[in-house]
This record gives sequence, C-alpha cells and structure tokens, in this order.
Amino acid sequence: MPRVVASIEARLGSSRFPGKVLADVNGQPALTRLVRRLTLCNTLDDIVLATTDSPGDDALEQWAKGENVTCYRGSEDDVLRRVVAAHRLVRSEIVVEITGDSVLQDPEILDMGVATFLANRCDVVTNVKQLSFPMGIDIQVFPLRLLEHVEQAVYDPAVREHVSLYFYENPDQYEIIHLVAPPMWRHPEYRFQLDYHEDHQFINEVYRRLEPQFGDAFGVVEIMELLSREPQLLEINRNCEERAVR
Repeated sequence: MPRVVASIEARLGSSRFPGKVLADVNGQPALTRLVRRLTLCNTLDDIVLATTDSPGDDALEQWAKGENVTCYRGSEDDVLRRVVAAHRLVRSEIVVEITGDSVLQDPEILDMGVATFLANRCDVVTNVKQLSFPMGIDIQVFPLRLLEHVEQAVYDPAVREHVSLYFYENPDQYEIIHLVAPPMWRHPEYRFQLDYHEDHQFINEVYRRLEPQFGDAFGVVEIMELLSREPQLLEINRNCEERAVR
C-alpha cells in the first residue's frame, strides 16, 4: 500500500483572526483538536505540520514537539513549495491536504476520501470544488508526484498560495473524482471551519455540547443531529463570508 500522509497547513498570522490555529477550543488548542481527529483515521500513516520559517510561528514548532507531530518550516508565501517539502521529509506517496482551520474535520469522511482514491484509477479525489458538504469538512487526496510536478512547473502566485488549485483549474489534465454529500449532510452554507471569531464561538459551543459524550470522536452525523435540536447555533457564524481564491 502507498504511504498516505496528512499535511496540516498552518501559521499564526491571520488578518481576520491572528493565532486562530492555537485558539482554545473547550480547553485544548484548535490544532490539538484537529490532530486528535486525524489520529482516529484508519487510512493515514502519518501527520506532518507544514508551517512557516517566520519567527512568529516558533510557537507552532513548540506545539508540534509537545504533540509529537513532525514539523516542517518553510516559505510563508510559497505554501506549495512548503507542503511539497514537508511531504518529502516524511516520505509521503499520497497527500491528504488539510488546512489548520479544519477543527471539526470528520475522520470517517477523510477515510472515505482516501479509500475512494485507492480504489479508483484517478488523480484527485475531492469535495472542495462542487460544494455540498459543510465548509471545513474538506477532502483533498492526490499523489505527491503530481504536486511535485506542479511545484516545479507553475509559478502563478495563486497556485503557489493555494496548494492544489492547479488541479481544479485544469480539469482536462487530471482525472478528478468529486465527492457529493448525501442529502442529510448537504449544507455547503454551514461553516464548520475556524476563520473568524464567530466561527471560534460556534466550534466552542459544538464541543461544549458534544465532547462530554463523544470526546473528539464526533463527526458530521453528531453535529447535524445537534443542529437539528439547536438550530439557533447556526446564527453564530451565519454572516461570515468566505474569501474568493482569485
């Protein structure tokens, strides 16, 4: 079996919410919550943190040491090069791309994405371009060799910043499987990611209600059941807007 590794792209600088990836989520840093969720995946062989070499991100390296997570530090602006180098460090073959704000990532859905990739003749498995899942429940799986080719050949600043963008903007070059959420989860307008202070409040409220019963092992099913009982929670971050890639 090929070596499957999840890379977490994270830095402490943020115009909307500085330090968000280490923000407290019901008693634990947001990144700790994310890593605990990733360790519940059955298809991952390793996890690597891809952060920047800026002194402002020294705290992320210290966090990684404390959590026994491999840390690679590279360019703040060239995220593509940083992620490729991080995967080379841990000898990846298959990349599972994760952003540090995906605090409510669902391990079972990630496993489904990896299993779909391994079971098919394809280049990319994703759910981020034909949106149907809540934001933050993202699947992006592809071979490191394809990402290395993009890193060596493409110098578009947007591609260097948004690691897998080239695949989606050039669908004629790649065999892409787009995963679609089942009807009961089909709410792409819901925000399960950490980008604004309002997102932080929403995630804290979800954890405060679900952690006593499930720990970190709750996913979309449990969150959707919670929101059906307490739909007012959706008002917390309803007005937050997603920034366009271009």
